Amino acid sequence: MDIAALITWVVTALGGFYMLGTWIQRGGLRQQRTGTSRLPAPVVLGHFALAAIGLVVWIIYLVADRTALAWTSFGLLLPVALLGFVMLARWLPVHRAGAGAQPAAAGRAAEATVPAERHFPVPVVLAHGLFAVATLVLVLLTALGVGGA
Repeated sequence: MDIAALITWVVTALGGFYMLGTWIQRGGLRQQRTGTSRLPAPVVLGHFALAAIGLVVWIIYLVADRTALAWTSFGLLLPVALLGFVMLARWLPVHRAGAGAQPAAAGRAAEATVPAERHFPVPVVLAHGLFAVATLVLVLLTALGVGGA
Protein backbone atom coordinates (compact mmCIF):
# COMPACT_ATOMS: atom_id res chain seq x y z
CA MET A 1 0.00 0.00 0.00
CA ASP A 2 2.94 2.30 0.63
CA ILE A 3 4.05 2.16 -3.01
CA ALA A 4 0.46 2.70 -4.18
CA ALA A 5 0.38 5.84 -2.00
CA LEU A 6 3.62 7.01 -3.60
CA ILE A 7 2.20 6.48 -7.09
CA THR A 8 -1.04 8.32 -6.32
CA TRP A 9 0.94 11.10 -4.64
CA VAL A 10 3.18 11.54 -7.69
CA VAL A 11 0.18 11.55 -10.06
CA THR A 12 -1.51 14.12 -7.81
CA ALA A 13 1.66 16.21 -7.81
CA LEU A 14 1.84 16.16 -11.61
CA GLY A 15 -1.67 17.60 -11.86
CA GLY A 16 -0.80 20.12 -9.17
CA PHE A 17 2.38 21.18 -10.98
CA TYR A 18 0.38 21.67 -14.15
CA MET A 19 -2.19 23.86 -12.42
CA LEU A 20 0.47 25.82 -10.50
CA GLY A 21 2.36 26.44 -13.74
CA THR A 22 -0.83 27.52 -15.49
CA TRP A 23 -1.75 29.83 -12.63
CA ILE A 24 1.69 31.47 -12.58
CA GLN A 25 1.94 31.68 -16.39
CA ARG A 26 -1.53 33.27 -16.63
CA GLY A 27 -0.56 35.94 -14.10
CA GLY A 28 -1.89 34.51 -10.85
CA LEU A 29 0.89 36.08 -8.80
CA ARG A 30 0.49 39.48 -10.49
CA GLN A 31 -3.29 39.32 -10.10
CA GLN A 32 -2.89 39.28 -6.32
CA ARG A 33 -2.32 43.04 -6.41
CA THR A 34 -5.40 43.74 -8.53
CA GLY A 35 -7.68 41.24 -6.82
CA THR A 36 -8.46 39.49 -10.11
CA SER A 37 -7.39 36.03 -8.93
CA ARG A 38 -9.60 34.42 -6.31
CA LEU A 39 -6.77 32.17 -5.17
CA PRO A 40 -4.55 33.88 -2.58
CA ALA A 41 -0.86 33.28 -3.25
CA PRO A 42 -0.14 32.15 0.36
CA VAL A 43 -2.84 29.47 0.03
CA VAL A 44 -1.59 28.27 -3.36
CA LEU A 45 2.07 28.28 -2.37
CA GLY A 46 1.37 26.85 1.09
CA HIS A 47 -0.61 23.99 -0.49
CA PHE A 48 2.28 23.29 -2.85
CA ALA A 49 5.00 23.55 -0.18
CA LEU A 50 3.28 21.33 2.38
CA ALA A 51 2.44 18.73 -0.27
CA ALA A 52 6.05 18.70 -1.51
CA ILE A 53 7.44 18.41 2.01
CA GLY A 54 4.99 15.61 2.76
CA LEU A 55 6.05 13.75 -0.38
CA VAL A 56 9.72 14.02 0.60
CA VAL A 57 8.88 12.72 4.10
CA TRP A 58 6.91 9.86 2.49
CA ILE A 59 9.89 8.90 0.33
CA ILE A 60 12.11 8.94 3.43
CA TYR A 61 9.49 6.75 5.15
CA LEU A 62 9.70 4.25 2.27
CA VAL A 63 13.46 4.04 2.73
CA ALA A 64 13.61 4.12 6.54
CA ASP A 65 10.34 2.24 7.29
CA ARG A 66 9.61 4.31 10.42
CA THR A 67 5.94 4.54 11.34
CA ALA A 68 6.46 8.02 12.78
CA LEU A 69 7.39 9.24 9.29
CA ALA A 70 4.18 7.80 7.84
CA TRP A 71 2.18 9.66 10.49
CA THR A 72 4.17 12.81 9.82
CA SER A 73 3.29 12.56 6.13
CA PHE A 74 -0.36 12.07 7.04
CA GLY A 75 -0.21 15.05 9.38
CA LEU A 76 1.22 17.18 6.58
CA LEU A 77 -1.51 16.01 4.21
CA LEU A 78 -4.30 17.26 6.46
CA PRO A 79 -3.57 20.99 5.98
CA VAL A 80 -2.79 20.27 2.32
CA ALA A 81 -6.29 18.83 1.94
CA LEU A 82 -7.83 21.75 3.83
CA LEU A 83 -6.05 24.27 1.61
CA GLY A 84 -7.09 22.24 -1.43
CA PHE A 85 -10.75 22.44 -0.41
CA VAL A 86 -10.40 26.19 0.18
CA MET A 87 -8.98 26.61 -3.33
CA LEU A 88 -11.70 24.40 -4.83
CA ALA A 89 -14.39 26.47 -3.13
CA ARG A 90 -12.84 29.68 -4.46
CA TRP A 91 -12.28 28.20 -7.96
CA LEU A 92 -15.84 26.93 -8.50
CA PRO A 93 -17.46 30.39 -8.88
CA VAL A 94 -14.67 31.45 -11.25
CA HIS A 95 -15.19 28.31 -13.34
CA ARG A 96 -18.98 28.77 -13.38
CA ALA A 97 -18.66 32.43 -14.35
CA GLY A 98 -16.41 31.50 -17.27
CA ALA A 99 -18.34 28.43 -18.40
CA GLY A 100 -21.05 30.38 -20.22
CA ALA A 101 -19.08 33.52 -21.00
CA GLN A 102 -17.98 34.40 -24.49
CA PRO A 103 -14.34 35.38 -24.93
CA ALA A 104 -13.77 39.05 -24.20
CA ALA A 105 -12.14 41.46 -26.61
CA ALA A 106 -8.72 40.27 -27.69
CA GLY A 107 -5.60 41.70 -26.15
CA ARG A 108 -3.64 41.82 -22.93
CA ALA A 109 -6.10 44.16 -21.19
CA ALA A 110 -8.96 41.70 -21.61
CA GLU A 111 -6.76 38.77 -20.55
CA ALA A 112 -5.68 40.63 -17.40
CA THR A 113 -9.29 40.75 -16.20
CA VAL A 114 -9.72 36.96 -16.47
CA PRO A 115 -8.66 35.16 -13.28
CA ALA A 116 -5.65 32.94 -13.94
CA GLU A 117 -7.42 29.95 -12.40
CA ARG A 118 -10.16 30.09 -15.03
CA HIS A 119 -7.66 28.39 -17.35
CA PHE A 120 -7.54 25.21 -15.25
CA PRO A 121 -8.93 22.30 -17.29
CA VAL A 122 -11.80 20.65 -15.40
CA PRO A 123 -10.46 17.10 -15.99
CA VAL A 124 -7.14 18.09 -14.38
CA VAL A 125 -8.91 19.63 -11.38
CA LEU A 126 -11.10 16.53 -10.96
CA ALA A 127 -8.22 14.07 -11.37
CA HIS A 128 -6.05 16.08 -8.97
CA GLY A 129 -8.79 15.99 -6.34
CA LEU A 130 -9.60 12.30 -6.78
CA PHE A 131 -5.96 11.24 -6.65
CA ALA A 132 -5.43 13.50 -3.63
CA VAL A 133 -8.25 11.76 -1.74
CA ALA A 134 -6.84 8.38 -2.72
CA THR A 135 -3.40 9.46 -1.52
CA LEU A 136 -4.75 10.64 1.82
CA VAL A 137 -6.61 7.36 2.37
CA LEU A 138 -3.65 5.19 1.33
CA VAL A 139 -1.24 7.12 3.56
CA LEU A 140 -3.64 6.79 6.50
CA LEU A 141 -4.12 3.06 5.93
CA THR A 142 -0.38 2.56 5.65
CA ALA A 143 0.26 4.53 8.86
CA LEU A 144 -2.37 2.41 10.61
CA GLY A 145 -0.59 -0.73 9.40
CA VAL A 146 -3.51 -1.93 7.28
CA GLY A 147 -2.49 -4.12 4.36
CA GLY A 148 0.80 -5.34 5.80
CA ALA A 149 4.32 -4.42 4.83
